[in-house]
Amino acid sequence: MMDFSQRLERVSANPQALTQIGRGLEREALRITPQGKLSPQPHPAGLGSALTNQWITTDFAESLLEFITPVSRNVDELLSQLSDIHKFSYSQMGEEMLWPMSMPCYVGDESDIQLAQYGSSNIGRMKTLYREGLKRRYGSVMQIISGVHFNFSFPDSFWEQLFGEQSDSERQAAVSDAYFALIRNYYRFGWLIPYLFGASPALCGSFLKRDAEHLKFSKTGAGTYFLPQSTALRLSDLGYTNHAQSALRIGFNSLEQYLEGLQKAIHTPSEEFAEIGVKVDGELRQLNTNVLQIENELYAPIRPKRVTQSGEKPSEALSRGGVEYIEVRSLDVNPFSPIGITADQVRFLDLFLIWTVLSPSDEMNDAELACWRDNWKKVVLGGRDSELQLQIGCSGERLTLAEWAKHVFAELEQVAIVMDQAHGGDAYQQTLTKLAGWIDNPNLTLSAQVLRQIEAHEGIGNFGLELAVRHSEWLKANGYSRYSLAEFEQEAADSVAKQQQIEQSDVLSFEAFLADYFADLEANAFREA
Repeated sequence: MMDFSQRLERVSANPQALTQIGRGLEREALRITPQGKLSPQPHPAGLGSALTNQWITTDFAESLLEFITPVSRNVDELLSQLSDIHKFSYSQMGEEMLWPMSMPCYVGDESDIQLAQYGSSNIGRMKTLYREGLKRRYGSVMQIISGVHFNFSFPDSFWEQLFGEQSDSERQAAVSDAYFALIRNYYRFGWLIPYLFGASPALCGSFLKRDAEHLKFSKTGAGTYFLPQSTALRLSDLGYTNHAQSALRIGFNSLEQYLEGLQKAIHTPSEEFAEIGVKVDGELRQLNTNVLQIENELYAPIRPKRVTQSGEKPSEALSRGGVEYIEVRSLDVNPFSPIGITADQVRFLDLFLIWTVLSPSDEMNDAELACWRDNWKKVVLGGRDSELQLQIGCSGERLTLAEWAKHVFAELEQVAIVMDQAHGGDAYQQTLTKLAGWIDNPNLTLSAQVLRQIEAHEGIGNFGLELAVRHSEWLKANGYSRYSLAEFEQEAADSVAKQQQIEQSDVLSFEAFLADYFADLEANAFREA
């Protein structure tokens, strides 16, 4: 079996294999009023249909926008696309702005959070009902926490260099196995991402729960609480989590094991969620009472993905064609960027994900996975503690975070050199040199920078509002670079027409549609008598 350096040497023999990496970004952001409060307005009409617009949709709430870039092979192009989408959105939002942080603030009552609406079609109503279920299961405030998702894929030329000549079926299996090896290594070493880029060291008091009393929060300003060494509370039990999923055993040793675990979760009844009911007094409350209503409810820092065909579920797509790309879901919104992420972050993710796929990756049982997750927990709650020690699997051996990070960075440097040779210049090495300084000095990390600003502004609210104004002015002042205003306006108009076509094509009642969608579930609550 080849080691990391041998695999890197093999793929780097064809520079195209490293210049054709596919990347896509999904950035979530709350619309806020000029006073910094959650917008009460519906999705802006000028943005078109949230159901069918390819670039601009909504996530959980009407006020929670989600911006989606197409796949790009160029880092600068990727960020320019995202910037243009932001700029157009601002042109349709009047005086409203985008909240620049992952953790929301200035949220009054949970009833102020309006569920996202997608029209009268069956698929549109299903999307809203799914969100109704999320609201009743976990509460609305948790669901409006924002993040940035990074989609990443290797080109065919990469796999050709790594694996050589294979039949189609052999290649599909080998690629899926390689992506799952990447995922396992991501669980082992991905705590580096919240350490470097975590930007939610503080939160509003509304997020504090009784079971968090042992965490000894400090307070600054009006209702802002923080842990002095924390990095990404968004990823902690106080943030975007699902306690009901803690007992799930979804493995990452193969595509078959992953799909088996996922299907079990979708089909496992939950006593807790059964108490909510599905249809009560004629009102639908959730899609079903299982641990997961649908596959997207699985909370994970990384997911294997494949583009779905019409009417296909995510697991069906994976079963049909294997893993096509992975989705990194552990990035906080970068408050200092008008678009929530920077080129340095994208380049580091490039290096890290190449390293994780080329590094040896033994299979991982449930106990070992739990031990690695414990490292993540330590980093999100106290990652800037210079004495913090992380456990190596379940073996009991320990290294400090800095010692371990330097070991990883030494191999990332090899990747950076090869990437710069393939692309020309030294951008990847510059990024790594900059971030290596953050290992030695935790005060340089994003979370440390954010916490200093929150304390200086006496709270999240003041700091976030100042940034929102600054980002709004920057986006409005800069022109389009990849798209045009006319292209965005045409997409908005086309999306409205597409939604109308979908609504006119429905032939089933909503409950019959749900019954067909969940036909494989043993207990179905939708079929009309």
